[in-house]
Amino acid sequence: MSNDIQQSVLVNSLGGAVNFFAEMFDICEVLQKSRCVNLVQFSNSTILFWHRILKDKLSSEFEEVVKQLGWPFLGVSTHVPLRVPRPTHQELTFRLETLFDQLLKIQLPDTMIGRRRRSSQTSVVSDEGDRPLLLPLQLLLKPLRKRFKFHFTGSKQTNALDKPEWYLTQILGWIRDHADFLDHNIQPLLNKAGYPHVEAKVEFTRGLLTLVADKLAQDMDSLVYDEHLFSHTIDEVLLFDRELRGSYSYPASQPGVLHVLTVQDTFNRWITVERKFAVEKMDLLFSSETAWTSQYGEIEDVDDMKTGECAEGFMTLMLALTDRYKPLPSAANKLQFLDLQLELLDDFRIRLTQVMKSEAQDPLGSTFLSILNAVNYVISVLREWADTVFFLQLQYYRAERYSASRDLSLPQEPDLSSLQGAVFDELITLFQLLRSDMLSVVCNLVFTEMKARSKDYKDEKWLGLPSDKEYISRAVSASACPLLLLLKDRLHQLQLQLANPLFSRVWQTLADIINTFIMEEIILTNHFNEGGAAQLQFDMTRNLFPLFGEYTPRPDNYFKDVKEACLLLNLKPGSAMLLKEMLNKALHGSKIDPNTEKESPEKVLMDMGVFKLSIQEAERVLNLRANWPARKKGRS
Repeated sequence: MSNDIQQSVLVNSLGGAVNFFAEMFDICEVLQKSRCVNLVQFSNSTILFWHRILKDKLSSEFEEVVKQLGWPFLGVSTHVPLRVPRPTHQELTFRLETLFDQLLKIQLPDTMIGRRRRSSQTSVVSDEGDRPLLLPLQLLLKPLRKRFKFHFTGSKQTNALDKPEWYLTQILGWIRDHADFLDHNIQPLLNKAGYPHVEAKVEFTRGLLTLVADKLAQDMDSLVYDEHLFSHTIDEVLLFDRELRGSYSYPASQPGVLHVLTVQDTFNRWITVERKFAVEKMDLLFSSETAWTSQYGEIEDVDDMKTGECAEGFMTLMLALTDRYKPLPSAANKLQFLDLQLELLDDFRIRLTQVMKSEAQDPLGSTFLSILNAVNYVISVLREWADTVFFLQLQYYRAERYSASRDLSLPQEPDLSSLQGAVFDELITLFQLLRSDMLSVVCNLVFTEMKARSKDYKDEKWLGLPSDKEYISRAVSASACPLLLLLKDRLHQLQLQLANPLFSRVWQTLADIINTFIMEEIILTNHFNEGGAAQLQFDMTRNLFPLFGEYTPRPDNYFKDVKEACLLLNLKPGSAMLLKEMLNKALHGSKIDPNTEKESPEKVLMDMGVFKLSIQEAERVLNLRANWPARKKGRS
């Protein structure tokens, strides 16, 4: 059969030689199972011998044909690659198809051509990227490889270490300029030859990316010593990968060049540089004169979180960091970046705490409240991020405890159903504790101020106040004005300066504290005549409750103890007496027969509108009344 191939080559019948070679290869494949080692070695060496000869001859003709077709297309339209007479173009197209098919027929498997694999320590090409291209595609890339080497190696001005965008842009340009020819001329040849699963444009791109990977790996030896050039190169490579997979539709499943950045020394340097730049950015954010000022001012429609520049700038920094490591192919590398992110977030929390403590003497000051907004904003953003698919995937791998030394790629659809918790849970808890502490400080200060202004109101002569009959129209107690004015001012101030969700928590907390204070310190420590009870009810329902009416349609629901106590204190004397007697029997009398049809005290209270107070508390409030109906004198 070797003689047949030789004769075909001598008479320049490459088609016949290729057919004989294909037959020889089939026989050689069968012989691979033979135990005769010498026969196997002889057949393999014969195949490789004729493969080299046929490859050289076919390659020479193929390169000449594509050259006449105008390949490579450098900055010209690819729709009509070469202005030649129609018959000549048809002839070239026919020759291209013939040679393309013949080159595919002499394609050998990797094991037979003895392709040398690089070790994992020195490789700059991923395992998938190291898979060889089909012979005709290799030949199409050959002139572009030469041009790339000419312009971007050696002492050429275009080989500038500080301009990685030059060679990256060139690669994208070549992909763009040759896409049409590959889709309309090469892909049909692959389909016809039995390779429909091979996408010409994707394989062409993959071949060009090996040039980028080799160039990038070579430059990294120098770039790691200059953090600014190093960072700039990483920025450009990440942008290149994003544009490649977005604008140029390069599949996410195909290898890119980002694996070069994950080589151990390079990756460690990358992490170090990212940490350094992030810390420097934090320093600038905290030292800025406008650190605690929202860039949107008081425009609530734009920013209801009222986030200061410091917090917003930092979370933007974290988002940018996420975008930088998100496309990395290795889950282990992503987890290392996540650890850096968590470290920076905790550093930010500690810095916020330090500034907060320095402002603790003025909890109602703009800086303290802006820090509180910042803490709340971080919690909100982290909760939102934790629910995204990307961070759920990282939590999945974190939970699986994959080693950072293993080269793992995230599956397209990992099983996330069994996940517990999220990657930011611990940090969110710490930020929530800080937020709770700060909210307590704010609420306690407002309450302390209000309590200091309530002394006169507590000491009001509730037993000696005039009844409604003696007033043309009742007015708020003069002693209540200082505390009501203070409360109104503080609520307005906090509403302007706090994020909406925070202010909602503040006013509700204050309402609860004030409700308890008035109930325990004012109502339960005094006794009330008819006028005193009426005045208390007027002060509460017409003055205190409406202060909170701006924030809720039913402010009285947040003062249930006070509201119900006022109701009991203002019952008609007869109704109050009957209720008191019933409560007294229920609490202190003989056991009630469960078979009686009388209503329970609890139901009677609910019918009156008392739902919150227990029967014991209701009796205690009734005992504070001074206006009871006069008892009739019995006969002597």
